[in-house]
Amino acid sequence: MKYKIFKYIAGCFSLAIVTTSCVNNEDLLQVDPNVATADSFWKTDQDAIEGVNAAYGSLLTDGTYMRSTPLLLDLKGDDTRSNSPWDAMYNVGRFNSNVSNSAIYGWAYETYYQGIYRANQVLTNVPKIEMTDAALKSRILGQAYFLRGLYLFHAVNMFKSVPLPTEIAVYYPQKTNEEGWAQVIADFKAAADLLPASYTSVTGLDAGQKGRATKGAALGYLGKAYLFTKDFEKAKTTFKQVIDLGVYSLVANYRDNFTDTNENNSESLFEVQFSRAAGGVDLGWGGAPASGWGKTSARAITYAPRAFGWTDVQPTWTLYNEFHDELTTSGAVDPRLDATMFYNKPGVKLYGQDFATFYAKNAGDLNDLFCRKYENSDGNYANEYDWRSGINERLLRYSDVLLMYAECLNETGDTPGAYTYIQMVRSRVGLPNLSTAKPGMNQVAMREQIGHERFLEFPLEGHRFDDIRRWGWLQNSTKLAWLKSRDVEFNSYATGREFFPIPQLEMDNNPGTVQNDGY
Repeated sequence: MKYKIFKYIAGCFSLAIVTTSCVNNEDLLQVDPNVATADSFWKTDQDAIEGVNAAYGSLLTDGTYMRSTPLLLDLKGDDTRSNSPWDAMYNVGRFNSNVSNSAIYGWAYETYYQGIYRANQVLTNVPKIEMTDAALKSRILGQAYFLRGLYLFHAVNMFKSVPLPTEIAVYYPQKTNEEGWAQVIADFKAAADLLPASYTSVTGLDAGQKGRATKGAALGYLGKAYLFTKDFEKAKTTFKQVIDLGVYSLVANYRDNFTDTNENNSESLFEVQFSRAAGGVDLGWGGAPASGWGKTSARAITYAPRAFGWTDVQPTWTLYNEFHDELTTSGAVDPRLDATMFYNKPGVKLYGQDFATFYAKNAGDLNDLFCRKYENSDGNYANEYDWRSGINERLLRYSDVLLMYAECLNETGDTPGAYTYIQMVRSRVGLPNLSTAKPGMNQVAMREQIGHERFLEFPLEGHRFDDIRRWGWLQNSTKLAWLKSRDVEFNSYATGREFFPIPQLEMDNNPGTVQNDGY
C-alpha cells in the first residue's frame, strides 16, 4: 500500500530567473499560513477530536456504508439476488468480480485504507498533544483504535491477505490473513480498554454525543473477530462481557432497527450516522470531502422496490419461504418477514401506495419480492429518487451478540445453555419456546438451528455470507449443493471466490503483492 503526499507550490518563474538566480530550494518552499498542515494542526483538544471525526467520516462515503460495503456484504448471500444492469454489481453475487474492473469492491478497498490512514494520524499525533482533558485524550485514542480495527476487519474479512498499516509510512507490505486477524484483534482490545460504556456520563468535547464508539462496540467486534477465527473460548468470554455491561437490550419492535425513527436505540452497539439535516445535499462519492457533501446514504435507492428506486438488490424466494417454516405462538407468520420485504399481501403499502394496486398492470412485479429494510417507505416520502436516505446503518446489534454467544456456548460443549440466548431473540417476535419445539438437540443439530435463526434475524444486513464463509459451507460439497438449490447464483462459485480480488491499483502500486486464489 503506497500513499503519496502532494505539495502544491504556487509560483511563476521565468527560465532566466530559474537558471541564473541564487535562490535556494528551501526559500521556494513557503508554508501557506491559511492552510493547516500536519505540523501546525495537531495542537489542541479540538484538533484531536476533529482528527478522529475525520476517521469516522470514511464510514459515510460511497466505498463504505453510503452504498458499496452493504452491496459487497449482502449480494453473495442466499438471502439476496441481483438483476442489476450494472455488471460490476450483478457479478458480485455470482462470484465473478472482474480483476480488470474494480468498481464497487475497489472503491471499498480504497476507502477502508483511507479510514485506516486517518485513524493512524490520530494514533500518531494525539499522544504528542498536551491535552487539557486526559480522559478525552484516552477516549479519542480508543475511538481511533476501534475505527482502525473496523476498517481492517472489513479489509481482512473481504480481501483475505492485505497490508496492515499501523503507522504512517510509504509502503506497507501484504500480510497473511492470520496476521490480519491478529491486528484486528489487537486494535479492538486496545479500544475496549480505553472506551467508556456510553458518553452520557462523560465530560468534555464529546459529552453526550451519539454514534461514537463505545466499550460495548469494541468488545462486540472483538468477540466477532475471535469467532471468525474459531477461538470460541475467547469469543464466549468476550460476548459475555458485553452482556454483563447491562447496557443493551432488544427493542420490542424488530422494525425499529431499520428506520430513522428509533436510531441509536438500546439494541444498537454501533451504527453509522446518516442524516438528511446535516451538511449539504451532494452525495459523498469519495476522495477529499467537499463543502456541499451531505451525510446521507444511497442504500435506499439502490435496494428500493421497482419504480421507487433502482431495485438492484432483492430478497430471494428461499428467504421468503423459510420465514413460513414456523408460526408464532398466536399462529401468525414470523413478523420479521413483513419488516424485511414487500410482497403481494392484502393491506401491504409502500411509499403510501397499495402494493397490489400499484403493481396491478405488471404481473412480474405484482408477484415479486422487494426489500423493505432500510427503506423510507412508511409514507413520508414518495420514492427514493433524491438519493438522500437519512436512515442510520446498524452495523452491530445486540441480537447478533446473543446469537453469537449462543453459538460459542454450543461450540464449547454447552449446547443446553445455547437455548436460553436463542430464545431471547425468538421471543421478541413471538416464536415458540425452542426447548419445547426442539428439545435435546445435540451440537450438530444446534449448529443447523443457529444457521436458521441467523438467516431469519439478519437478512439484508450483511451477515449471511460472512456466516456461510466462516462455517466452511463453500468447501463442503453437500452444503454447497444445498446453497445452489436455494440460490442459483451459487452455481458460478469457484474456489477462492469467497474473497474479492486485490484491486489492480494495489497490485501496481505495491510490488510483490500476490493476487487472491481464483483470480
